[in-house]
This record gives sequence, structure tokens and C-alpha cells, in this order.
Amino acid sequence: MKKILMALTATVAMIAAPAFADTKLRLVEVITSPERTKTLMTMVDSYEAAHPDVDVEVISLPWGQAFEKLAVMVSSGDAPDVVEMPDSWVASYAAAGQLMDLEDRIRGWSDGATLTDKTMQMARYGGHGETAYLVPYGFYLRAMFYNKKLLAEAGVDAPPKTMEEFMAASAAVSELPGKSGYCLRGSRGGTNGWIMFAATMNGSNEFFTEDGKSRLNEPGSIKGIQFLLDMYQKGYAPKDSVNWGFNEIVAGFYSGTCAFLDQDPDALIAIAERMSPDDFAVIPMPVGPSGKAFPTIGYAGWSVFNSTEAKDASWNLVAHLSSPENNAIWSKRVGVIPVHKGADQDPHFKTEQFAGWFTELNNAEYVPTIMPSYLEQWGYFSDQLVLETSQEALLGEHTAEELANMWAEYLTEAHAEWMKTQ
Repeated sequence: MKKILMALTATVAMIAAPAFADTKLRLVEVITSPERTKTLMTMVDSYEAAHPDVDVEVISLPWGQAFEKLAVMVSSGDAPDVVEMPDSWVASYAAAGQLMDLEDRIRGWSDGATLTDKTMQMARYGGHGETAYLVPYGFYLRAMFYNKKLLAEAGVDAPPKTMEEFMAASAAVSELPGKSGYCLRGSRGGTNGWIMFAATMNGSNEFFTEDGKSRLNEPGSIKGIQFLLDMYQKGYAPKDSVNWGFNEIVAGFYSGTCAFLDQDPDALIAIAERMSPDDFAVIPMPVGPSGKAFPTIGYAGWSVFNSTEAKDASWNLVAHLSSPENNAIWSKRVGVIPVHKGADQDPHFKTEQFAGWFTELNNAEYVPTIMPSYLEQWGYFSDQLVLETSQEALLGEHTAEELANMWAEYLTEAHAEWMKTQ
């Protein structure tokens, strides 16, 4: 009896003892929020359940400290296996030879063929358009919200497709008492608007000429800057909007103060809570004289560090996180546009409220614009110089040409400094 009890005890102990994984992975997330982390952990749990020999440790770095902390991890030889890689970081890590080339992995992946063309374009952006160093998990892409009721009241028959129609519709809505056409982002975070409209009127989103000169003071770019100045100075945007940031422009739209708002999908969460889906929709950004528009785009994705000792397991984790099923869940919960073909047929996305973004991603006349954040001085340019001088211009202190020349001079010098490091 004692022998049986001992054997039984040993068996129970063996069953109760935790299984030790053969492979341990570390995944670093850098754009953190409670909802994002919760969603990520659920996906990691399902990966571990399907791969009992792999244990994944998730390390959450607060966004404000993430760049420096990840850099320290990498430089000290403590790089994670998998990392959430923002668009503005990938080029520097790729250039240093620290990221795994994912081209063959994507080609051999059962879900690789369903990645959209724009997704693969962004995947290769940090590799000079030739090599994928990440699998994007979603896009923050600028498109145009419009208020159906206000357009109808103003006698505007259809939402605008061109810049000229956009200005005319904004003027018509502004004739209504207490209403304005456009929710202008005149304060912090407004750089995207100035860059986007300058590119659209100039017919190109290339920031520099072959000899390194900024294109922001080319005639077409000046017209784009003048377009926004006219929008405000002619009264087609609220007077207070010279000081509006993200919260104010979103509130200006859902309150019915103005009829148009250009924003990313993350604005949809607050708007959908306060407006009936019958009252608003999202369309592509209006095209300029070239027949093209250049909406700004941001994205992030999953990369694998070359230093990993578990390349196959690391890639399998990336593939799991990036599957059409998981990507759809991720997109809905964190407010990004999904990366797989056919996602626009999902009932959640197959609505007027998402149509503009999918149209931009799937049609050649909409060319995503990526900011040159590789320039060391870009942060100051975007957060300080553009903010201060554009507000001054909106208030009549600078002409469009003066503004364009100031910005072009600064960026040309910043580009020259960057070239010295190449």
C-alpha cells in the first residue's frame, strides 16, 4: 500500500509540476495602453497554447521612454526576440543590420499572399523598398469625415472629390448660421495637414529634390499652404480653430460645429459614440490638380531581431500575431486599418464610416505620405517651428510663400546634416 501511495504521489507530482518550455521568447511592446496590452496578451496566450514548448515573456515599455530603453537593450546585447516596431524606427535598426530580413518568411507564409500591396510597400519602407523588415499590423491613415446633414442643409449634393470641390463645399456650409466648413487643426499636431495639402497641390509627396533641396517652397506646395490659409482667413474654419488640437477638432465635428474633419481611424471611436452612423461617413482625401492625393500615413508592426537564437519560433509568433483573424481583432480594438486583403468585407469595416480608408489603401491615386522622421531635427520642425509659424501665418503675419521658404530652408539644412551621416 505504501509503495502504491508513493507511486501515486509521484505520479500526481509529475502531473502537477509545471512543464518547462524548451524555447523562451521575449516580446517588447512600445505603444502601450491597457486595451492594447490586454489584446496582445490574449493573442500570446493562444500562441503558447498552440506551441506548448515555447514560453513568451511580454515586456511593456511606456511610449515616452520606449525609444531610449529599447536602444539600451539592443546596445547592451540584451535585444528582445520580437519587437513592436514603429515606422519611424525601422530604418535605423535595419541600416545597422539588426533586423531579420522577412522576405522569404513572408513568401513562405500561408497568409503572406493576403497582405495588401500597400502593406508590403510599408513593410519594405525601412529597407529602401526592397526588403521587408517588419510585418505591419495596421495603419493610421488620414481620410475625410463629413457631416451628411450639414452638407444637405448647405445644398451640397455630394461629398467633395477634389480640392476645388472641398473648398466650395466648405464655403457653402459656412453660410449656415453658427457653422463652419472645416475643423482646422491649427495647434499642436497640425503639421500633417500642412504637409498633406502642400503635397496634394504640388502633385508629389517627395520631400527633397535629388540635390537635397526641400520641395516645400515649390509653386504647387505654396498653393497647398495658401489653401489652408484661405480656409481659415475666409471664415470657412472656426475662428478658435487656430488653437485647436486633436480633442478640439474631433469635438468640433461630432458637435456639428463644422462639416469636415481629416483624421485617422482612432478619431472614429469618439465620433461613433456621439453620432448616428446615418449622419456621417468617411471619404478619401480630395485629390489635387494631378488627380492624386497624398494622405499622411503612420504604421507599426512586428520585427524580429537578428540576434535571436530562436529565429523560427520568433517568426512563428509574428505570423500568429499577424494572421487575418488576429489582425482583425487587433484593428477593431486599437483603432487601426487592417493589413489583409478582404478585410473591408468584414461587417465591422464594410460601412460608410470605414470606406474612405480602404479606398485610399486600394487605389493608386492615393499615395501615402510618410514623414521624414529620420531627420534629427524633424521633432523640432514638426512640434515647434511649424506650430508657431503656421499660427502666425493664419493670423496674417506671414504669407504662404514666406511660410514655405522658412520651412524649406530649415528642412534643407536638416537634410544636409543627415546626409553627412550616410
